[in-house]
Parts: sequence; structure tokens; C-alpha cells
Amino acid sequence: MTQASPHTAVRLVEIRDEPLDVDEVVRALDDEAAGGLTLFVGRVRDHDGGQGVTSLDYSAHPTALARLRDVCDRVAGAHDVHGLVAVHRVGHLEIGDIAVIVATTASHRGVAFDASRALIDTLKSEVPIWKHQRFADGAEEWVGLP
Repeated sequence: MTQASPHTAVRLVEIRDEPLDVDEVVRALDDEAAGGLTLFVGRVRDHDGGQGVTSLDYSAHPTALARLRDVCDRVAGAHDVHGLVAVHRVGHLEIGDIAVIVATTASHRGVAFDASRALIDTLKSEVPIWKHQRFADGAEEWVGLP
């Protein structure tokens, strides 16, 4: 589901229950004026806190997309970016699956790096998306609940 943005730099903002595509993100940011494109891909790893992880599920609050859009708008407004993308996956994910992609373009690499870091860090701290981890020993844990 996509929502309109007041910032033309915000090119794609979605929360999906289907696999994420790095190529789609790069295509959304195609811009000959941009000298730098930074891309962060968050994947499901096989461990957390010293425990083996077997899989996880992401759940999103009904307001998550609006909150993600707000984060994107604020980051676009605070950095001189040409383009910005944030997509997050929900549902069941296996080890190695892509959970989140954020990317920015700017005239110069420093701005793109700074904007991408601000985008992923703010997304993780403010967007109500929660992770339910399953561990190899049968234990389970919710991460990110309020």
C-alpha cells in the first residue's frame, strides 16, 4: 500500500507481506543528477543475543504506514536528497530474507549516507513494527513492543 507524500523526493514507501526487491528500489531512485545512492538492506540473521534464530514474523500496527511516511517526509525535509525509499516486510520470514530496505540519492555521497542512516535509525525507533523471533532451542521473543 502506497500513500502520497508532500515531498517529491519520497519515491516509494510501503509495508508489504511479499518479498522485497532491491532492484525495484534502485529503479525508483533512478536520477541522473544524483551522484550518490546509498542502500541499506536489513536481512533476517541466524542469531540474536547469542542464541540461534530459526525464523521470525513481523507485525505492523494499523498506523505503521502513516508513521513510516512521516519519518520519510521528515528525513527528506532535513537532508538535501534527490530521492528516498523505505519498504518494510511483514509476515513470516526465514533466515536470509530481506526485512527492510532504505535508500537515498543525493548530489554527494555524504548527504546520501547521512540521510540513509537517519532514515533506518528513525524507522527502527518510531515505526510500530514488531518482530516475533523463534530460537533454535524452542524459545520465542517479541522485539520492539511498546
